[in-house]
Amino acid sequence: MKKIRYKRVLIKISGESFVEKDNCQSRVDFKTLDDIAKKIKKIAGMGVEVAIVVGGGNFWRGKEAQEKGMDRSTADYAGMLATVINALALQNILEKNGLVVRTQSSILMPSVAEPYIQRRAIRHLEKGRVVIFAAGMGNPYVTTDTASALRAIDIFADAVLMAKNHVDGVYDSDPKENPTAKKFDTLSHFEALNKQLGVMDLTALTFCMENNVPIIVFNLQDGDNLKKIIEGENIGTIIETKK
Repeated sequence: MKKIRYKRVLIKISGESFVEKDNCQSRVDFKTLDDIAKKIKKIAGMGVEVAIVVGGGNFWRGKEAQEKGMDRSTADYAGMLATVINALALQNILEKNGLVVRTQSSILMPSVAEPYIQRRAIRHLEKGRVVIFAAGMGNPYVTTDTASALRAIDIFADAVLMAKNHVDGVYDSDPKENPTAKKFDTLSHFEALNKQLGVMDLTALTFCMENNVPIIVFNLQDGDNLKKIIEGENIGTIIETKK
């Protein structure tokens, strides 16, 4: 077996990744979820400790609701509930693939999820359980990107893996609009901040920079990318600051 580069990772999975490409009829495509679960099972079987933060954009976007006149705090809380739906769907699929899973929520809802407790989350990981973090940070105005950064820091993750929806890395402009867009293989945290490349929100990126947490932006749907990253291959774009 190849050497493992990252022993404990936090994977950020967007809500859009739960939907089959070009299919707007279903908010959750279970075949797509099963494909994701199999990729996660593969790295868990290698001994990698896996935590996941899920987005909720396939159901709800607080910012869009605000633009239509909804109070921002209320809209953001609705978005947190959307992430819980996705977390439960992912939990179910992972369990059907033979993994032991614990979902922890930043909003108390003991009927469906544990409350987030740092020590308990770490203990689950040490026991080989996959931990899904739902409901962001439990506060409005805080994105799931920031939740990913903070949870990664809190559980001492070796890296944040930003699983993008059919996007294979970070570009200097939108490759869908600009066919000559340049893909970056590596960036420093400061470069990503300074260039405002849209890797994740600036707050999340700053937290990762200040705590020296690498970020890898990659296409989750493409083959064995997740496994290759764990084994140390240069997939997507890696953002890190050398000591």
